[in-house]
Amino acid sequence: MCKNHGVSYIGPGQVEVLEIDYPKLALGDRKCEHGVILKIVATNICGSDQHMVRGRTTAEKGLVLGHEITGEVIELGRDVEFIKIGDLVSVPFNIACGRCPNCKKGLTGICLNVNGDRPGAAYGYVDMGGWIGGQAEYVMVPYADFNLLKFPDKDQAMEKILDLTMLSDILPTGFHGAVMAGVTAGSVVYIAGAGPVGLAAAASCQLLGAAVVIVGDLNEERLAHARTFGCETINLTNGIPVQEQIAMIVGIPEVDCFIDCVGFEASGHGDSAGKEMPAIVLNQAMAITRAGGQISIPGLYVTEDPGAQDEAAKQGSLKIRFGLGWAKSHSFHTGQTPVMKYHKQLMNAILFDKIDIAKAVNVEVISLQDAAKGYAAFDSGVAKKFVIDPHGLIV
Repeated sequence: MCKNHGVSYIGPGQVEVLEIDYPKLALGDRKCEHGVILKIVATNICGSDQHMVRGRTTAEKGLVLGHEITGEVIELGRDVEFIKIGDLVSVPFNIACGRCPNCKKGLTGICLNVNGDRPGAAYGYVDMGGWIGGQAEYVMVPYADFNLLKFPDKDQAMEKILDLTMLSDILPTGFHGAVMAGVTAGSVVYIAGAGPVGLAAAASCQLLGAAVVIVGDLNEERLAHARTFGCETINLTNGIPVQEQIAMIVGIPEVDCFIDCVGFEASGHGDSAGKEMPAIVLNQAMAITRAGGQISIPGLYVTEDPGAQDEAAKQGSLKIRFGLGWAKSHSFHTGQTPVMKYHKQLMNAILFDKIDIAKAVNVEVISLQDAAKGYAAFDSGVAKKFVIDPHGLIV
């Protein structure tokens, strides 16, 4: 039997690579005949993982992390018809049955059958069904025919693997954020956050034809990277109100579309930089988005935040100026990205050189054994997206 190793959450601020069980085609006590086992080719560290590692969720110690998975099929359940041994595939981070009413509507982020506690499931994530994560050497994927995106040419895919590994989450999430914000040809867009999701959203806005993409962040290294592929930037530490800085760029203090790629661990701006202010981005969105504009929120907001500084925020309750958004007829779009809605089209955009997503998010490849170092570097604010190569297959 092959050995398996995975990145495990040990406690706040700690992850370790431990030996874990080799995956089985099983769901509890019954055989998972609709599943496959993958040898993982690439798996990524996500900003969402950092919320757990920082101790800002109710994640239990020992959780095997990782929901951004690309791999080669090495074992099939009896009922898998359209995926074959040797196929190289992208795994949506949403686990979806393909049978429930939500899946049939394309709402795969809120499948009704894969999580006993609430709609929606994901690999290696707190409160998302208890599925084993993919920051490992091998992983089991259920409902394979429905979930998996097969790359049409394996050799071609390996040549672009650093781009294609972004299809499991970050690129569809950034693209979904742009679509739900109403980005189209000629749009003026503000993106809160220049982390990997914000950078993926920026590249997606450009793909959709936005005229101006403005990215705001507290980290100058990340902003400098955003400028390398044509973004305008706002440094939120300089004390100049965001509206004024937007006016300096586009002539008026408002935007058509707003994308929140920060989430609940938001920090204050200017003199308040470094002070936790979990509602600041949402309130900023309503202030600077034009009347009738759209606000998209791919940034994560949790139902419980044990590390929050006040009791309301610990229960996911934030002080937002919702009356302003109502008065301006804003529309708000939240929730997990339904990856399958976009991943085939985005695969084609990568394969036909319409988007250079690995460059946009500044990929760096690390080994599985260096995962803890990757987490530490990511959390320090480095302008990189870490891709874990468990088997040394990426040249």
